[in-house]
Amino acid sequence: MAQRLITQMPLRQRKWRIERAAFDAFGFLARSSAISPRNVYAVAFTKKPFHTRLFLQALDQTSRTPRHRAGRMAYPPWPKGQKLVHLDLKGAPPRTEYLHKLIELFSKLGVDSLLVEYEDMFPYKGELQLLQATAQPAYSQEEVLSIQEFARSKGMEVIPLVQTFGHMEFVLKHRSMWHLREVSHCVGTLNPHKEEGLKLLLEMLRQVVDLHPGLKTLHIGADEVYMLGDGEDSKQWLSSPGRTMEQLFLCHVTKVVKAIKQEWPHMTIIMWDDMLRGMSQDTLKASGLIGLVEPMLWDYTPNLDVDKTVSLLEKYCSAGMSDLWAASSFKGSTTVYTCVTSTQRHVDNHLQWLKVAAHLSTGVKLKGIALTGWQRYDHLSVLCELMPVALPSLVACLQTLIKGHFSAEAHSKVTETLGVSSVEVEAMERTYAVDPQFPGRKLAELIVELDSLLNSEELRFFETSMFVRGWFSPYHRQRKMVTPLISMQIHSQASVYLAMLQPKVEAVKEEMMHLYPDSTAHEWIEEHVSPVMAPLQQITQEIHACLKEIVP
Repeated sequence: MAQRLITQMPLRQRKWRIERAAFDAFGFLARSSAISPRNVYAVAFTKKPFHTRLFLQALDQTSRTPRHRAGRMAYPPWPKGQKLVHLDLKGAPPRTEYLHKLIELFSKLGVDSLLVEYEDMFPYKGELQLLQATAQPAYSQEEVLSIQEFARSKGMEVIPLVQTFGHMEFVLKHRSMWHLREVSHCVGTLNPHKEEGLKLLLEMLRQVVDLHPGLKTLHIGADEVYMLGDGEDSKQWLSSPGRTMEQLFLCHVTKVVKAIKQEWPHMTIIMWDDMLRGMSQDTLKASGLIGLVEPMLWDYTPNLDVDKTVSLLEKYCSAGMSDLWAASSFKGSTTVYTCVTSTQRHVDNHLQWLKVAAHLSTGVKLKGIALTGWQRYDHLSVLCELMPVALPSLVACLQTLIKGHFSAEAHSKVTETLGVSSVEVEAMERTYAVDPQFPGRKLAELIVELDSLLNSEELRFFETSMFVRGWFSPYHRQRKMVTPLISMQIHSQASVYLAMLQPKVEAVKEEMMHLYPDSTAHEWIEEHVSPVMAPLQQITQEIHACLKEIVP
């Protein structure tokens, strides 16, 4: 992994990375695949230092480092329809000034609308005020209006996304709402049988709609309704002959949708499609949703199954749901804890969606595609990639849709638009100048640099290296009986790493606080930095205590 990270870096960063991260002559690279425990001492005393040989090996591999794949088979550009960019505000909500800069960039990229998932960042009031975030203040009413006004001035509509069934963690986590859960241990799913729950949803929706003057489109979520049917009320409901889990889901969604239509007759309603996928055409036709909702089929994988996706869209259309949406991903769908976005992975996802669009029958009307950018997998999970490190991916994905493939021309458009040398954020050349073309560029560069260190084998596996396991195990620590020479060497190396990391962490923190609330910077560091730094800090403290017991 360390070599892979090294060879993907620009030459200047590559040399810095290897020189700084190199272990000293005592051979702390024993864990690396390039050196075995048997010859660790031989390496320590060789004339040519190991890290120098590793650097030369990396240079030798430069010509073999794969370049970003471009110019592959072209498909027709994305059909006419809206291109939405999803703003997931349930984690790392940008400061409004930064949001305005992002909206300015989006307008230049051909984005038509913003799909905004507020969650606890919406300024709910009255009895719903407890839903507001506590880690940082929710956006004020004035800020929500200013975001819409600025987006509108750039030709973009704001479409709120309000969850109404699953993923209601930000509501049901509150003690006063516990009784509205489907089952007590599933924080995300609403009990569909309680009238109080429906009233809660409608009040949430009413406040959101009221703060979006002239709103035409609303997304009601309804994806991943885990544990549905396991609650006692649901079990009783399902015990009646002829009732099914599908009907249980549809019954609740239909109530919500009809209530919305009664209040706002001209509102277009979008919902996620995953809970509908296993239903037959007949079930969908009898659902009561035909003509009332527009399913948004989501798939964020780079190897999206084209035939299966086409089949699903055709099924929805045949059932009477002819107005359909797609949802891809430009960030936040790799792993729950990913910090740096892979552009290639997300471009591949969009290439698959282009294949889907090219194979649909003329009866299927794709009204648009939402490029999702998840900030958390759910309300209670860790932060994944922040927006700055994902902007090259977003621009590349939009260009892929516009061109029909990721051509050399599309590649050039991305690099010119953002003023970067590569579409992969990991490979961008480091600059310290403020770049108005790329809002948040400095933070992106700092995160990439820090992340490459944090994920190096040397740091990640420091505690399991041969010397720590062999001469400073829990047994040694407990009894404070250690070999001073090696323990001092371990302490020295851990101290070097901490000294390397600390200024980079401070730089990331300072820059992050310019774009995000202070709480976001603290959380990001606790989630992504502390798991690496804390063991290093602990080991230096424990060695210091042990040496007091054995060295005069």
